[in-house]
Amino acid sequence: MIDADVIIIGGGLAGLVSAIHLRKEGKSVILIEKDAYPHHKVCGEYISNEVLPYLDDLDVNPSVLQPTRLKNFEMTTPNSAVIHSGLPLGGFGISRFALDHFLMKKALENGASILTDTVLDVNYDGSIFNVITKNQIYKSKLVIGAYGKRSTLDVKLNRTFIQQKSSWLAVKAHYSGNFPNDLVALHHFKGGYCGVSKVEDNLINICYLVNYASFKKYKNIQEHQKKVLYKNAHLKSILENCTMQFDAPLTISQISFEKKESVKNHILMVGDTAGLIHPLCGNGMGMAIHGAKIASTLIVNYLNGEISSLTQLEKQYTNEWKLNFKSRLKTGSLLSGLLRKEKLANFLINLIAKLPFLLPIIIKKTHGKPISLN
Repeated sequence: MIDADVIIIGGGLAGLVSAIHLRKEGKSVILIEKDAYPHHKVCGEYISNEVLPYLDDLDVNPSVLQPTRLKNFEMTTPNSAVIHSGLPLGGFGISRFALDHFLMKKALENGASILTDTVLDVNYDGSIFNVITKNQIYKSKLVIGAYGKRSTLDVKLNRTFIQQKSSWLAVKAHYSGNFPNDLVALHHFKGGYCGVSKVEDNLINICYLVNYASFKKYKNIQEHQKKVLYKNAHLKSILENCTMQFDAPLTISQISFEKKESVKNHILMVGDTAGLIHPLCGNGMGMAIHGAKIASTLIVNYLNGEISSLTQLEKQYTNEWKLNFKSRLKTGSLLSGLLRKEKLANFLINLIAKLPFLLPIIIKKTHGKPISLN
Protein backbone atom coordinates (compact mmCIF):
# COMPACT_ATOMS: atom_id res chain seq x y z
CA MET A 1 0.00 0.00 0.00
CA ILE A 2 1.39 3.38 -0.99
CA ASP A 3 1.65 6.38 1.33
CA ALA A 4 1.35 8.98 -1.46
CA ASP A 5 1.13 9.34 -5.22
CA VAL A 6 4.34 11.38 -5.14
CA ILE A 7 7.10 11.80 -2.58
CA ILE A 8 9.18 14.94 -2.94
CA ILE A 9 12.66 14.94 -1.41
CA GLY A 10 13.60 18.50 -0.49
CA GLY A 11 11.51 21.49 0.49
CA GLY A 12 13.09 24.38 -1.36
CA LEU A 13 11.51 26.30 -4.23
CA ALA A 14 11.29 23.41 -6.68
CA GLY A 15 9.99 20.94 -4.11
CA LEU A 16 7.38 23.24 -2.62
CA VAL A 17 6.08 24.49 -5.98
CA SER A 18 5.83 20.87 -7.17
CA ALA A 19 3.86 19.97 -4.05
CA ILE A 20 1.40 22.84 -4.56
CA HIS A 21 0.95 22.07 -8.27
CA LEU A 22 0.35 18.36 -7.67
CA ARG A 23 -2.11 18.97 -4.83
CA LYS A 24 -4.11 21.38 -6.99
CA GLU A 25 -4.44 18.50 -9.45
CA GLY A 26 -5.72 16.22 -6.69
CA LYS A 27 -2.59 14.08 -6.26
CA SER A 28 -1.48 13.00 -2.79
CA VAL A 29 1.94 14.36 -1.82
CA ILE A 30 4.48 13.81 0.94
CA LEU A 31 7.31 16.33 1.01
CA ILE A 32 10.35 15.49 3.14
CA GLU A 33 12.64 18.36 4.17
CA LYS A 34 15.59 17.95 6.54
CA ASP A 35 15.45 21.46 8.05
CA ALA A 36 12.61 23.16 9.93
CA TYR A 37 11.09 26.30 8.39
CA PRO A 38 11.93 29.11 8.14
CA HIS A 39 15.66 29.01 7.37
CA HIS A 40 18.13 31.02 5.32
CA LYS A 41 19.87 29.58 2.26
CA VAL A 42 22.89 30.58 0.22
CA CYS A 43 21.16 32.10 -2.79
CA GLY A 44 21.18 35.19 -5.00
CA GLU A 45 17.49 35.81 -4.14
CA TYR A 46 16.57 37.32 -7.50
CA ILE A 47 13.73 35.80 -9.55
CA SER A 48 12.87 36.67 -13.13
CA ASN A 49 9.29 37.80 -13.75
CA GLU A 50 8.97 34.96 -16.28
CA VAL A 51 7.55 32.77 -13.46
CA LEU A 52 4.89 35.20 -12.22
CA PRO A 53 2.02 34.01 -14.48
CA TYR A 54 2.60 30.44 -13.27
CA LEU A 55 2.75 31.48 -9.60
CA ASP A 56 -0.46 33.46 -10.15
CA ASP A 57 -2.13 30.35 -11.58
CA LEU A 58 -1.09 28.40 -8.46
CA ASP A 59 -2.43 31.24 -6.25
CA VAL A 60 0.99 31.76 -4.67
CA ASN A 61 1.93 35.21 -5.97
CA PRO A 62 4.68 36.41 -3.60
CA SER A 63 3.62 40.08 -3.82
CA VAL A 64 2.10 39.76 -0.32
CA LEU A 65 5.70 39.44 0.97
CA GLN A 66 6.48 42.89 -0.49
CA PRO A 67 9.51 41.92 -2.58
CA THR A 68 11.59 44.56 -4.28
CA ARG A 69 10.88 45.18 -7.97
CA LEU A 70 14.10 44.76 -9.95
CA LYS A 71 14.41 46.27 -13.42
CA ASN A 72 18.03 47.35 -13.87
CA PHE A 73 21.31 45.46 -14.16
CA GLU A 74 24.90 46.60 -13.56
CA MET A 75 28.20 44.78 -14.09
CA THR A 76 31.74 45.79 -13.11
CA THR A 77 35.26 44.40 -12.90
CA PRO A 78 38.13 45.88 -10.88
CA ASN A 79 39.64 47.57 -13.94
CA SER A 80 36.70 48.10 -16.26
CA ALA A 81 34.07 50.62 -17.04
CA VAL A 82 30.68 50.01 -15.49
CA ILE A 83 28.04 48.65 -17.84
CA HIS A 84 24.30 49.01 -17.36
CA SER A 85 21.21 47.45 -18.87
CA GLY A 86 17.54 47.07 -18.21
CA LEU A 87 16.35 43.56 -17.33
CA PRO A 88 14.24 42.57 -20.38
CA LEU A 89 11.46 40.99 -18.31
CA GLY A 90 12.30 42.50 -14.94
CA GLY A 91 12.30 40.52 -11.73
CA PHE A 92 11.83 40.68 -7.99
CA GLY A 93 14.01 40.28 -4.93
CA ILE A 94 12.81 38.05 -2.10
CA SER A 95 14.70 36.13 0.57
CA ARG A 96 14.56 32.35 0.67
CA PHE A 97 13.80 32.72 4.38
CA ALA A 98 10.51 34.44 3.54
CA LEU A 99 9.62 32.79 0.22
CA ASP A 100 10.21 29.17 1.23
CA HIS A 101 8.22 29.66 4.44
CA PHE A 102 5.38 31.27 2.46
CA LEU A 103 5.31 28.40 -0.03
CA MET A 104 5.47 25.83 2.77
CA LYS A 105 2.33 27.29 4.32
CA LYS A 106 0.62 27.32 0.91
CA ALA A 107 1.56 23.66 0.38
CA LEU A 108 0.01 22.77 3.74
CA GLU A 109 -3.13 24.77 2.93
CA ASN A 110 -3.44 22.74 -0.27
CA GLY A 111 -3.24 19.47 1.64
CA ALA A 112 0.38 18.38 1.18
CA SER A 113 1.99 16.45 4.00
CA ILE A 114 5.33 17.99 5.02
CA LEU A 115 7.72 15.98 7.18
CA THR A 116 10.97 17.07 8.84
CA ASP A 117 13.28 14.12 8.22
CA THR A 118 16.38 13.09 6.26
CA VAL A 119 16.18 10.75 3.29
CA LEU A 120 18.93 8.15 3.37
CA ASP A 121 18.14 6.13 0.24
CA VAL A 122 15.57 5.52 -2.49
CA ASN A 123 14.94 2.32 -4.39
CA TYR A 124 12.45 1.30 -7.04
CA ASP A 125 11.20 -2.30 -7.14
CA GLY A 126 9.61 -2.12 -10.58
CA SER A 127 6.25 -0.79 -9.44
CA ILE A 128 6.69 1.15 -6.18
CA PHE A 129 9.33 3.54 -4.82
CA ASN A 130 10.64 2.95 -1.30
CA VAL A 131 11.94 6.14 0.28
CA ILE A 132 14.06 5.34 3.32
CA THR A 133 14.46 8.08 5.92
CA LYS A 134 16.05 8.18 9.37
CA ASN A 135 12.67 7.45 10.93
CA GLN A 136 10.59 5.42 8.48
CA ILE A 137 10.14 3.90 5.03
CA TYR A 138 7.56 5.55 2.77
CA LYS A 139 6.08 4.15 -0.43
CA SER A 140 4.94 6.09 -3.49
CA LYS A 141 4.18 5.79 -7.20
CA LEU A 142 6.76 8.46 -8.12
CA VAL A 143 9.60 10.45 -6.54
CA ILE A 144 10.82 13.97 -7.24
CA GLY A 145 14.38 14.88 -6.22
CA ALA A 146 14.48 18.53 -5.14
CA TYR A 147 17.12 18.43 -2.42
CA GLY A 148 19.46 21.11 -3.73
CA LYS A 149 23.01 21.44 -4.96
CA ARG A 150 24.50 18.32 -3.37
CA SER A 151 23.56 15.70 -0.80
CA THR A 152 24.73 12.40 0.64
CA LEU A 153 21.81 10.98 -1.34
CA ASP A 154 23.76 11.83 -4.51
CA VAL A 155 26.47 9.45 -3.29
CA LYS A 156 23.91 6.70 -2.70
CA LEU A 157 22.52 7.26 -6.19
CA ASN A 158 26.05 7.11 -7.64
CA ARG A 159 25.60 10.37 -9.53
CA THR A 160 28.57 11.28 -11.72
CA PHE A 161 29.06 14.89 -10.61
CA ILE A 162 29.35 14.01 -6.90
CA GLN A 163 32.45 11.94 -7.60
CA GLN A 164 34.31 14.96 -8.99
CA LYS A 165 35.83 17.48 -6.60
CA SER A 166 34.59 21.03 -7.14
CA SER A 167 36.59 24.18 -6.51
CA TRP A 168 33.73 26.58 -5.80
CA LEU A 169 32.73 28.15 -2.47
CA ALA A 170 29.69 30.41 -1.99
CA VAL A 171 29.26 33.04 0.74
CA LYS A 172 26.04 34.92 1.53
CA ALA A 173 24.67 37.36 4.12
CA HIS A 174 22.03 40.06 4.48
CA TYR A 175 23.10 43.65 5.15
CA SER A 176 21.53 46.99 5.98
CA GLY A 177 22.62 50.11 4.14
CA ASN A 178 21.98 52.21 1.06
CA PHE A 179 21.49 50.43 -2.25
CA PRO A 180 19.05 51.05 -5.13
CA ASN A 181 15.77 49.16 -4.74
CA ASP A 182 15.52 48.29 -8.43
CA LEU A 183 19.07 47.15 -9.21
CA VAL A 184 20.78 43.78 -9.61
CA ALA A 185 24.55 44.32 -9.56
CA LEU A 186 27.27 41.85 -10.46
CA HIS A 187 30.79 42.79 -9.35
CA HIS A 188 33.77 40.75 -10.48
CA PHE A 189 36.92 40.19 -8.46
CA LYS A 190 39.93 37.93 -8.88
CA GLY A 191 38.72 34.35 -8.52
CA GLY A 192 34.97 35.04 -8.48
CA TYR A 193 32.00 37.36 -8.70
CA CYS A 194 29.49 38.89 -6.28
CA GLY A 195 25.78 39.57 -6.74
CA VAL A 196 24.10 42.41 -4.85
CA SER A 197 20.39 43.27 -4.77
CA LYS A 198 17.65 44.29 -2.36
CA VAL A 199 15.11 41.89 -0.89
CA GLU A 200 12.10 42.55 1.37
CA ASP A 201 12.34 44.64 4.58
CA ASN A 202 14.94 46.95 3.00
CA LEU A 203 17.66 44.30 3.34
CA ILE A 204 20.53 43.91 0.90
CA ASN A 205 21.45 40.40 -0.16
CA ILE A 206 25.15 39.98 -0.93
CA CYS A 207 26.11 36.58 -2.27
CA TYR A 208 29.37 35.71 -3.95
CA LEU A 209 31.06 32.72 -5.54
CA VAL A 210 34.82 32.27 -5.23
CA ASN A 211 37.33 29.71 -6.39
CA TYR A 212 38.51 27.88 -3.26
CA ALA A 213 42.13 27.89 -4.44
CA SER A 214 42.01 31.69 -4.33
CA PHE A 215 40.10 31.85 -1.04
CA LYS A 216 42.31 29.46 0.95
CA LYS A 217 45.29 31.82 0.73
CA TYR A 218 43.60 33.92 3.42
CA LYS A 219 42.88 33.00 7.03
CA ASN A 220 39.17 33.97 7.04
CA ILE A 221 36.32 35.51 5.06
CA GLN A 222 36.99 39.03 6.36
CA GLU A 223 40.64 39.01 5.27
CA HIS A 224 39.73 37.59 1.86
CA GLN A 225 37.13 40.30 1.36
CA LYS A 226 39.56 43.09 2.23
CA LYS A 227 42.48 41.70 0.21
CA VAL A 228 40.51 40.54 -2.84
CA LEU A 229 36.92 41.82 -3.07
CA TYR A 230 37.95 45.35 -2.07
CA LYS A 231 40.07 45.61 -5.23
CA ASN A 232 36.78 46.23 -6.98
CA ALA A 233 36.02 49.78 -5.85
CA HIS A 234 32.26 49.35 -6.31
CA LEU A 235 32.20 46.26 -4.14
CA LYS A 236 34.48 47.86 -1.55
CA SER A 237 32.13 50.82 -1.23
CA ILE A 238 29.13 48.54 -0.67
CA LEU A 239 30.82 46.31 1.91
CA GLU A 240 32.40 49.20 3.82
CA ASN A 241 29.15 51.15 4.05
CA CYS A 242 26.76 48.30 4.89
CA THR A 243 26.24 46.42 8.17
CA MET A 244 25.86 42.66 8.17
CA GLN A 245 22.63 41.46 9.79
CA PHE A 246 23.74 37.84 10.27
CA ASP A 247 25.95 36.74 13.14
CA ALA A 248 28.22 35.23 10.48
CA PRO A 249 27.93 34.70 6.72
CA LEU A 250 26.44 31.46 5.41
CA THR A 251 28.78 29.34 3.31
CA ILE A 252 28.55 26.31 1.03
CA SER A 253 31.58 24.51 -0.38
CA GLN A 254 31.99 21.97 -3.19
CA ILE A 255 29.44 23.67 -5.45
CA SER A 256 29.43 21.81 -8.75
CA PHE A 257 28.45 23.20 -12.14
CA GLU A 258 29.14 19.88 -13.85
CA LYS A 259 26.42 18.24 -15.92
CA LYS A 260 23.79 16.42 -13.85
CA GLU A 261 21.18 13.86 -14.83
CA SER A 262 17.61 15.17 -14.94
CA VAL A 263 16.48 11.59 -14.23
CA LYS A 264 18.45 9.17 -12.05
CA ASN A 265 17.24 5.77 -10.79
CA HIS A 266 13.75 6.74 -12.07
CA ILE A 267 13.70 9.87 -9.85
CA LEU A 268 12.75 13.11 -11.64
CA MET A 269 15.26 15.75 -10.57
CA VAL A 270 14.23 19.41 -10.38
CA GLY A 271 15.89 22.69 -9.43
CA ASP A 272 19.58 22.65 -8.50
CA THR A 273 19.34 18.86 -8.15
CA ALA A 274 18.94 18.65 -11.94
CA GLY A 275 21.45 21.31 -12.93
CA LEU A 276 23.02 24.46 -11.53
CA ILE A 277 23.37 27.65 -13.56
CA HIS A 278 26.28 29.94 -12.76
CA PRO A 279 25.10 32.70 -10.39
CA LEU A 280 26.37 35.39 -12.75
CA CYS A 281 23.35 34.53 -14.90
CA GLY A 282 21.10 35.28 -11.94
CA ASN A 283 18.16 33.04 -12.69
CA GLY A 284 18.54 29.80 -10.77
CA MET A 285 15.38 30.46 -8.75
CA GLY A 286 13.34 31.00 -11.89
CA MET A 287 14.70 27.79 -13.38
CA ALA A 288 13.80 25.87 -10.21
CA ILE A 289 10.18 27.05 -10.41
CA HIS A 290 9.97 26.36 -14.15
CA GLY A 291 11.47 22.90 -13.68
CA ALA A 292 8.87 22.14 -11.03
CA LYS A 293 6.14 23.12 -13.48
CA ILE A 294 7.50 20.81 -16.20
CA ALA A 295 7.88 17.82 -13.86
CA SER A 296 4.51 18.30 -12.16
CA THR A 297 2.61 18.68 -15.42
CA LEU A 298 4.08 15.46 -16.83
CA ILE A 299 3.54 13.59 -13.55
CA VAL A 300 -0.14 14.55 -13.56
CA ASN A 301 -0.43 13.30 -17.14
CA TYR A 302 1.24 10.03 -16.16
CA LEU A 303 -0.94 9.48 -13.09
CA ASN A 304 -4.02 10.26 -15.20
CA GLY A 305 -3.01 7.62 -17.74
CA GLU A 306 -2.16 10.09 -20.50
CA ILE A 307 1.49 8.95 -20.50
CA SER A 308 1.63 5.21 -20.95
CA SER A 309 4.72 4.19 -18.97
CA LEU A 310 7.37 5.36 -16.53
CA THR A 311 9.92 5.03 -19.32
CA GLN A 312 7.90 7.40 -21.48
CA LEU A 313 7.50 9.84 -18.58
CA GLU A 314 11.25 9.88 -18.00
CA LYS A 315 11.93 10.37 -21.70
CA GLN A 316 9.48 13.26 -22.01
CA TYR A 317 10.81 14.96 -18.88
CA THR A 318 14.42 14.62 -20.02
CA ASN A 319 13.56 16.07 -23.43
CA GLU A 320 11.58 19.00 -22.03
CA TRP A 321 14.26 19.75 -19.43
CA LYS A 322 16.93 19.89 -22.13
CA LEU A 323 14.72 21.97 -24.41
CA ASN A 324 14.18 24.60 -21.72
CA PHE A 325 17.47 24.62 -19.81
CA LYS A 326 20.36 23.04 -21.71
CA SER A 327 21.10 26.19 -23.70
CA ARG A 328 20.89 28.40 -20.58
CA LEU A 329 23.33 26.22 -18.67
CA LYS A 330 25.71 26.14 -21.62
CA THR A 331 25.57 29.92 -21.96
CA GLY A 332 26.15 30.35 -18.23
CA SER A 333 29.15 28.04 -18.29
CA LEU A 334 30.62 29.83 -21.29
CA LEU A 335 30.16 33.28 -19.74
CA SER A 336 31.65 32.14 -16.46
CA GLY A 337 34.71 30.72 -18.21
CA LEU A 338 35.27 33.94 -20.16
CA LEU A 339 34.74 36.27 -17.22
CA ARG A 340 37.07 34.31 -14.93
CA LYS A 341 39.93 35.43 -17.20
CA GLU A 342 40.67 38.89 -15.82
CA LYS A 343 42.10 40.53 -18.94
CA LEU A 344 39.46 39.00 -21.17
CA ALA A 345 36.70 40.05 -18.76
CA ASN A 346 37.92 43.65 -18.83
CA PHE A 347 38.06 43.58 -22.62
CA LEU A 348 34.57 42.12 -22.96
CA ILE A 349 32.95 44.49 -20.49
CA ASN A 350 34.61 47.51 -22.09
CA LEU A 351 33.39 46.22 -25.46
CA ILE A 352 29.84 45.85 -24.17
CA ALA A 353 30.06 49.35 -22.69
CA LYS A 354 30.71 50.63 -26.21
CA LEU A 355 28.00 48.35 -27.69
CA PRO A 356 25.31 48.41 -24.95
CA PHE A 357 22.70 46.65 -27.11
CA LEU A 358 24.64 43.40 -26.58
CA LEU A 359 23.90 43.07 -22.87
CA PRO A 360 20.10 42.59 -23.06
CA ILE A 361 20.74 39.93 -25.74
CA ILE A 362 23.12 38.09 -23.38
CA ILE A 363 20.65 38.37 -20.49
CA LYS A 364 17.87 36.90 -22.63
CA LYS A 365 20.09 33.88 -23.37
CA THR A 366 20.01 32.93 -19.67
CA HIS A 367 16.33 33.67 -19.12
CA GLY A 368 13.14 32.16 -20.50
CA LYS A 369 9.80 33.38 -21.74
CA PRO A 370 6.86 33.88 -19.34
CA ILE A 371 5.34 30.55 -18.29
CA SER A 372 1.86 29.70 -17.06
CA LEU A 373 0.01 26.64 -15.77
CA ASN A 374 -1.51 25.85 -19.17
